[in-house]
Amino acid sequence: MGKEFPDVLKKLHAIEIDYADGDGIDFEPFDEFYSEEDTSDWIKAWTGNSSLDGSEYLIFGQDGTGGYVAIWLVRNDSDLLQQPIVFFGSEGEVGVIAQNFRDYVWLFANGIGPYEAVAYPGLDRPKNQVFFAFAKKFASQHESTASEIIGRAQSEYPDFEKLIEQLCK
Repeated sequence: MGKEFPDVLKKLHAIEIDYADGDGIDFEPFDEFYSEEDTSDWIKAWTGNSSLDGSEYLIFGQDGTGGYVAIWLVRNDSDLLQQPIVFFGSEGEVGVIAQNFRDYVWLFANGIGPYEAVAYPGLDRPKNQVFFAFAKKFASQHESTASEIIGRAQSEYPDFEKLIEQLCK
């Protein structure tokens, strides 16, 4: 599995995200993955565990407070876009927010970003028409509500939060 920043993720990140004074999506996309060194430094600082290297995460964005969004490389034989998407908040929030990239784009189509998916998983917002058009183009067969997407991701990885908690020192 290659670790190149996917073109479709670049296209998603090219769409302007409106924070709307707290009523929009709180997300700042990156144009490339964090370096291995930066990811290693981050996971050690976030968990307090100096034995970790963070190699199972590809960080590709953050919220306004510095919480990170990453592809979690947990499916050994799967393409990057088939891996789950996770969020690590600046205040210790953590969660699996989408089973894969296709579901992830539908979160945005539903007006929900990574932070909102963890902090407010039942939040219901109007569709974001720009992201909705993107999702229809790149993941039309996977249309779902935000709560369905988050629920499926958490059902597939119910122990993610405990796993991360166990890594923390």
